[in-house]
Amino acid sequence: MKQFLYVLLFAAVGILALIEQAKPEPNRIIMIGAMAVFMYGLFQIMKKVSSKKEEDNDTDI
Repeated sequence: MKQFLYVLLFAAVGILALIEQAKPEPNRIIMIGAMAVFMYGLFQIMKKVSSKKEEDNDTDI
């Protein structure tokens, strides 16, 4: 349930950023906040993905 809420929040911020970016003069505070949430979400996703280099090093032995 917690992960679903994170995905929902991530999508909502992305949509808000796209709507804000389409305006003639977007609010910089909203754009910076949306970028920060996007980077945090990307960081959380990348933490769960294993590195390909670690897998390649195991097969060389």
